[in-house]
Amino acid sequence: MLVESLAILVLAGFVGFAVISKVPNTLHTPLMSGTNAIHGIVLLGGLIVLGLGADGVLNKILLVIAIAFGTINVVGGFLVTDRMLSMFKQKPAPKDSEGGEGK
Repeated sequence: MLVESLAILVLAGFVGFAVISKVPNTLHTPLMSGTNAIHGIVLLGGLIVLGLGADGVLNKILLVIAIAFGTINVVGGFLVTDRMLSMFKQKPAPKDSEGGEGK
């Protein structure tokens, strides 16, 4: 069982790397936003499983660690997305620095 789980984890890592490396730069922001939304659902599921009483201390510890890392991922992803989107906002026009009327 452990070997099968590790094999699935390694294969998922390779597939994830292959998929993400093929994404063009123009799609990174929408992809990140969508991933954050999906990861928020995963966080909710982790909280529900933890609240229902996962059996075993190790399972509870792993759930808390996963929820903490997932929260960091979601918050950080939204901050990066917000910063990337702010690059496309128009900057206010500079004020006239002459300082005088009637010139």
